[in-house]
Amino acid sequence: MTDAAREVADLMAKAAREWLDSLDAEQRRLAVGPAPGVGEAAEAERTTWYYTPTDHGGLTFSRQRPAQHRMVMRLVASGLSEAGYNTVATVIGLENVLDRVEDFSVYWGRERSRDPNMYYLRVFGEPGGTEPWGWRFGGHHVSLNFLVVDGRVTATTPMFMGADPAASPLLGGAALRPLGAPEDLARELVRSLRPEAAERAILLPRPPYDVVAGNSPRVDDRVITRRELWQPDQNVPDRPDQPHTFLDDAERRAVSLTPPLKGVPAAELDAGQRELLRALLGTYLGRVQDGISPLSRYDDPAQLDAVHFAWAGSTEPGEPHYYRLHGPRLLVEWTKVHRGANHAHAVWRDPETDFGGDVLAAHHAAHHAS
Repeated sequence: MTDAAREVADLMAKAAREWLDSLDAEQRRLAVGPAPGVGEAAEAERTTWYYTPTDHGGLTFSRQRPAQHRMVMRLVASGLSEAGYNTVATVIGLENVLDRVEDFSVYWGRERSRDPNMYYLRVFGEPGGTEPWGWRFGGHHVSLNFLVVDGRVTATTPMFMGADPAASPLLGGAALRPLGAPEDLARELVRSLRPEAAERAILLPRPPYDVVAGNSPRVDDRVITRRELWQPDQNVPDRPDQPHTFLDDAERRAVSLTPPLKGVPAAELDAGQRELLRALLGTYLGRVQDGISPLSRYDDPAQLDAVHFAWAGSTEPGEPHYYRLHGPRLLVEWTKVHRGANHAHAVWRDPETDFGGDVLAAHHAAHHAS
């Protein structure tokens, strides 16, 4: 990240302040959280994240006026690229499509369960001040987490986007596929591998139920249960369209995140395959503004060499599958398993500094040491 990270932080601060200034006292109670790093309990809340349609913490669209909705989306746009913003906006709109897919019948204890107004924003700390601050925006299939330290955007992960349905028909035979490129590029890459490389890249003949790291605050190899993907006080839906493809112990070890990195390293790919991998990385790291994206890191051949590509499940279109990109400061996971393999999850994480914990610790050590 370059000094452009400071320009992006300024845009974020301006948008966040405008939104906060528009809120009444009750809205602010839900919208504002403690500054990053001020205490263990506060950090636990800031680093708790979800991608299910549960309470993400913050102020929902449903509790705001239309003018405030626009302010929220301006803040969202301040951190995302044009393509990233368009994808998030489309994913939110998919709640209406999903409601129709389910015959407008799903009920989870709230007035409308598939609801594009149930997206939450919370700002942590004081935007634009001298102390660290951040913000989180999320709801079903969206989780954005940004941290600003010393006036620069220093963390952009975890960043989750999903799509259900992953593909839906449009007029004239077209299809709406918000996450089509991450799927197509990865499949093209795995199917291009030589047999020996494919044997190492394809870890299992069937995929895991979900992304392996789940919604853990830190990337580790603990098995994440479905219960943990929802708020503790919310009933977890159990629907027939989501088969329980849980792996046994041996299969879990095969797709685990423990060292050594699994799959095929880019160092063993040919030039065309490396171009595919670089393009695939761009569909994740290109979600954010150029000035805060680490994508240019992979212009260095040595950095790209260290990225491992792994797959599980069928390589045929329309069949359940999983893949990951794993390397230093990088974990990308994708699943397309449920609803007849028409429900996609795609997450970008930094295993070393999700939520900016290392930068935050260094700031507090430098500025608040006793």
